[in-house]
Amino acid sequence: MLTIRLQRTGAKNRADFRIVLAQSYRAVGKKFLEVLGHYNPRSKNFGIKDEERLKHWLAENVSLSPTVRNLLIEKKLLEGKKVKAWRPKKQEATETAPAAATPASEAKTVPTSRAVEAPTEASPSAGVDTGQ
Repeated sequence: MLTIRLQRTGAKNRADFRIVLAQSYRAVGKKFLEVLGHYNPRSKNFGIKDEERLKHWLAENVSLSPTVRNLLIEKKLLEGKKVKAWRPKKQEATETAPAAATPASEAKTVPTSRAVEAPTEASPSAGVDTGQ
């Protein structure tokens, strides 16, 4: 199955992308079939090499990545509504829930129902014989 998606080509901290046609199972940064355009998110520079080729692949019902779909809709090359392209990362519930649910004073208190017992002579840890 073919897909039109972004392929990162920029340097570290200076992202730049190609709009490529590739097999959907291939790695994003590896082999592609055709370069259709480019996109620079810093300068918002967007360009399509050959609009006829893009329209040809869209007529072939090639799937689009959500980001490419939104770019094409924004530039009026495709009709439709934008889709949600990404979601923020979920924070772990274990980090936020206990800190907010229990105040610090409650967390440090010791339950009164349990009493700490002193070790007896019968327990192996209390009566260690040194052999003297």
